[in-house]
Amino acid sequence: MSFFNNTIQSILGNESLSRIDFIICGTQKGGTTALDQYLRLHPNICMADKKEVHFFDKDRYFGDLDPDYTKYHKHFSPNNDHQTIGEATPIYMYWNQAIERIHRYNPQIRLIAVLRNPIKRAFSHWNMERDRNREDRSFLEAILDENSKINSSDHKQDKTYSYLDRGSYFSQIQKIYNYFKKDQLMVIRNELLREHPNEVLDDVARFLSISPFPSVEHREVHSRTYPVKLRENELTFLHTFYKHEINSLEKLLDWDLTSWKE
Repeated sequence: MSFFNNTIQSILGNESLSRIDFIICGTQKGGTTALDQYLRLHPNICMADKKEVHFFDKDRYFGDLDPDYTKYHKHFSPNNDHQTIGEATPIYMYWNQAIERIHRYNPQIRLIAVLRNPIKRAFSHWNMERDRNREDRSFLEAILDENSKINSSDHKQDKTYSYLDRGSYFSQIQKIYNYFKKDQLMVIRNELLREHPNEVLDDVARFLSISPFPSVEHREVHSRTYPVKLRENELTFLHTFYKHEINSLEKLLDWDLTSWKE
């Protein structure tokens, strides 16, 4: 058992749960659903009863300095075979208060982020909101509107219409490093997870200090053909918007992100 769960003497549902061990904290439309499904295949991992528990991004749970974590722990049912416990709520990396709240909950927790090309991520996000009938603007109108808000003095985060903002990975990772040691965060490239899932899962197993994963077949989750394509003027705007972001991320993570700039 992990350090924070070594108080589990017998499995009595969530009443005996001390703290969960890891969270897939980002990013939305980045491949977290596939990773969540892969992790559920490991016999020693207890995942939450659903993907996206949404605890640390809800203000109503944090009205005082002593949150009722039983409302969180009710989503976990570990058994004697489980060596580590986790969940996946990708908004945590983006939402300002979430990382600090997670640190207060468990300063030893491990975090996993899956990063996707922010241009493709933004377009996928817009298509999702459009499918949900929550977006009737064109993609260009939506990102230009958001850009004007981002540049305003009273900019506030938005859980729905954050096509551009959620792709600011550099500042989000820096925020995590303000609270956690660098070896507590594992950052995965979406392309690698999609093309070489077993290689990524080997790294995840080492990161979580568990036995290797059984071999898995690639899972294509939420993949579909969009009814419209990115236009040249939209691409031009997005490449300009994310140019500094991607360059900064390359240096921070020591990644070659040439493909994200093309």
